[in-house]
Amino acid sequence: MDGEFRTEFVRDPAALRQHPALVLNADYRPLSYYPLSLWPWQEAVKAVFLDRVDIVAEYEAKVHSPSTVIRIPSVVVLRDYVKPQKRVAFTRFNLFLRDGFCCQYCGSRGDLTFDHVVPRARGGVTSWENVVAACARCNLRKGSKSLRQSGLALKRSPRRPGAEELRDMGRKFPPNHLHDSWIDFLYWDAELEA
Repeated sequence: MDGEFRTEFVRDPAALRQHPALVLNADYRPLSYYPLSLWPWQEAVKAVFLDRVDIVAEYEAKVHSPSTVIRIPSVVVLRDYVKPQKRVAFTRFNLFLRDGFCCQYCGSRGDLTFDHVVPRARGGVTSWENVVAACARCNLRKGSKSLRQSGLALKRSPRRPGAEELRDMGRKFPPNHLHDSWIDFLYWDAELEA
């Protein structure tokens, strides 16, 4: 962590074992919603001792060294603001997130792959504007045909998402594990219903 903050986060909270720490930017927003910005407790404690974060909430559990006892942080906030990325990387995960993890032809969830709207065999390119999430059944049905030839229709036209749009989409898919101390920090900036 010499001078740089970790911005890659674990997608599977179970891999964090026990007592993961929610990492907030200096503006008290999570660095990432999906995957949720979590550090193993060891990294959080290390960042505390290196004076890179402040502890906002703690677990009851404690860790001991020969000379120190510290409660394990459950929420930490970075002292220095990390500017969010404006550009969204074109990855399979971000594509599925943009499409709400559902097939853009039939709306089903699960067993997703991706499909080129204009098939590569017909000159279609791999880009945000030409690739959609598709279930295996629809992808097989479409094959290298055009939409009209396959009889399929898109639920939404594919387009490049903005970073803010993906962040908002990520909020709709909370991880399997949410500690009580995290809730106030995950949705505090969400618009309230009147």
